[in-house]
Amino acid sequence: MDISTQHTDAAPPTPRPGPDARTRTSRGASRTGDRIFLGLSRGSGILLLVIMAAIAVFLAYRASLAISKDHGSFLTTFEWNTNILPPQFGIAVLAFGTVVSSVIAMALAVPVAVGIALFLTHYAPRRLSGPIAYVIDLLAAVPSIVYGLWGALVLVPHLSGLYGWLDHYFGWTGVLSWQGGAARSLLTVGILLAIMILPIITNVSREVFRQVPRMHEEAALALGATRWEVVRMSVLPFGRSGVISASMLGLGRALGETMAVATVLSPTFDIKASLLDPGGGTFAQNIASKFNEATEFGQDALIASGLVLFVITLIVNGAARMIINRRKEYSGANA
Repeated sequence: MDISTQHTDAAPPTPRPGPDARTRTSRGASRTGDRIFLGLSRGSGILLLVIMAAIAVFLAYRASLAISKDHGSFLTTFEWNTNILPPQFGIAVLAFGTVVSSVIAMALAVPVAVGIALFLTHYAPRRLSGPIAYVIDLLAAVPSIVYGLWGALVLVPHLSGLYGWLDHYFGWTGVLSWQGGAARSLLTVGILLAIMILPIITNVSREVFRQVPRMHEEAALALGATRWEVVRMSVLPFGRSGVISASMLGLGRALGETMAVATVLSPTFDIKASLLDPGGGTFAQNIASKFNEATEFGQDALIASGLVLFVITLIVNGAARMIINRRKEYSGANA
C-alpha cells in the first residue's frame, strides 16, 4: 500500500480549543458574577446619593421651620436667643469664628505639611523617612477629644507667654492685642486645628510627590540643577493640584471639628477684632454645646446652622474634586 494512500484514508485529528475559545468560555462562566458585582456597585453608589439627598432634605425642612419664625436676620444677626419671644438668632458670629479659625489652621498647617512631605520623599534617608511617616499616621488616628483635652490642659496654659510676646510687639495692630486671662481664643483653636489636620495634608502630599515621574527629576539633574531647583521646577509644579486638594480635605475637617474646639474655646457671641481675646464661636462647637438643653424650636435653629455648615463642606470637597480632575498630570501620574 502506498504511503500517500495511508495518510489520505486516516481520520483527521480533532482540533484542540485555542486560547480564544477558552477565553470565551471563561467569560461566559463569569458573566453572571460580573452582573451581580455591577449591580451591587451601582446600587451602592445610588444608595449613597439617596442618603445624602435625604440628609439635605431633612436639614432643609427643619431649618425652614426655624428660619420662618426668626425675627432677626439669619445671616447677619449677632445673637442666639431661641428661648425668648420673639426668638432672634443668626449665624454671623458662628460664620466668622469658623472661617477665621480654619484660615489660621490652614496658614499654619499647609507650609509645614508640604515641607514634611518634601523632606520624606526627597531628602530623608529611607531608614529615617519610614519611622517619621509612621508617627504621622498615628497622629491621624488620635481621637479629636484627646486633642481637645491636650489643648485644654497643655496648650492653653503654655500659650500665655506667646500671647504676651505678640501683644508686646504687635499689639498696636489691634488684631494681636491681649487683655490677659486664659488663652482660650480663636488663635488657640486655629493652632489646635492645624495640629489635627497636619497628618491629612502631609500624607496626601507625600503620595503626590512620590508620583512625580523619575525622568523629570533626572533630566533636571542632568542639566546641572541643584536638589532645591529640582523640587522647585519639577516636583512642586507637578504636585500643585494634589497639594491644593489635600489642603481642602484638611479644611473640610477643620470646618467640622467639634469636640476639640468645644474643649478649648471660651465662646462669647460677639465678634472681636483681636484674635487673642475670647470671643466668637464655630458652627460645630455651638451645636455641640447647646443641643442637649435646647427646646424643639432651638434644635431646629441649630439644625439650620448645621445646614449652612453642610453646604460649606460640600462646596469645599467639590472644589477639591474639580481641582484634581482639571489636572491630567495628577490623574495619569502612574502611566
